[in-house]
Amino acid sequence: MASAAAKSPTRLEVLSLFRSLLRTAHEFSDYNVREYTKRRTIDGFQSNRSLSDQQSISAAYANGKEQLAIVKRQAVIYSLYAPKVKSIMELKSV
Repeated sequence: MASAAAKSPTRLEVLSLFRSLLRTAHEFSDYNVREYTKRRTIDGFQSNRSLSDQQSISAAYANGKEQLAIVKRQAVIYSLYAPKVKSIMELKSV
């Protein structure tokens, strides 16, 4: 495990993680949860953009992978108990 933590993720792996988190955020039927997840994803990646130390980059990537697993589980749970009424933000104005 120490050798996997020492290996820094490639740019493609980081972008793939970012896209996976955003894709998973779209699975939430609740507007508020969906937007919160998207905002947290974007903010998290922007705050880690300036990381230059290999160890901190690897730790941030590992944390992102853990967060992806959590978000996927939560998306499944939320789909089981989806609200019957849409948010006011999702209703079309006439």
